[in-house]
Amino acid sequence: MSDSKAELARRILGLLDLTNLEANCGPADIRLLCARAVAPEGHAAAVCVWPQFVGEAARSLKDTGVRVATVINFPAGGEDLERVLDDMGEALGDGADEIDLVLPYKAFLRGDSDTAGGMVREAKAVLQGNQRLKVILETGAYPDQASIAEASQLAIENGADFLKTSTGKIAVSATPAAAETMLQAIKASGKAVGFKAAGGIRTLEDAAGYVQLAERIMGPGWAKPSTFRIGASGLHAALLSAISGDAAAPSPPPGRY
Repeated sequence: MSDSKAELARRILGLLDLTNLEANCGPADIRLLCARAVAPEGHAAAVCVWPQFVGEAARSLKDTGVRVATVINFPAGGEDLERVLDDMGEALGDGADEIDLVLPYKAFLRGDSDTAGGMVREAKAVLQGNQRLKVILETGAYPDQASIAEASQLAIENGADFLKTSTGKIAVSATPAAAETMLQAIKASGKAVGFKAAGGIRTLEDAAGYVQLAERIMGPGWAKPSTFRIGASGLHAALLSAISGDAAAPSPPPGRY
């Protein structure tokens, strides 16, 4: 990419799912998150919050163009489809635009593709209009790239609008190797499926690496908010620092995500 550092940071800011999934998060934290998402330097693509804060985020971001995402079946990736659909219905009713659904990856890894694929399919059927389903594979829990590729194909076949690497809640989060496998699966499918890297991405250089990887595989200009996201909390401060030209970036908030 030939962009200057500030231009690159501004571009990545527009691809950011600004995230707060901390255990002690409260309404005031969500209002602060939403204010950060519409900073003068540029708007984030979305905020990603716990389901109980969707309404707060939707009210705070009304008419800004910033989307509201929430996590479902998170972070464990359980197999209770009824609960998933109930939680989704409530979140969508509260104003969620995007559902980041954890694939029942433990079921998938023990060979139960029907349970894993069925949850994706049923979740997708609930969505309407421009609502999106982002399926979290939790790639750090997989034994090899072949299993990540198989899970990617399963999610795509059952209606995923995005593939997302990780919850950010286990030891291994996003990695370039997993991202490449997922992007290759998207390309091979021929479908209009996006990609989201999440977990442990804190620097402009890290984020730029994922953008470059995506565009090497999918083509120049492919990484835009409708097809590419980065889920992070601490990255936002680094991006603002690069935009302003301040070499000393403020410390990111605590937390792995």
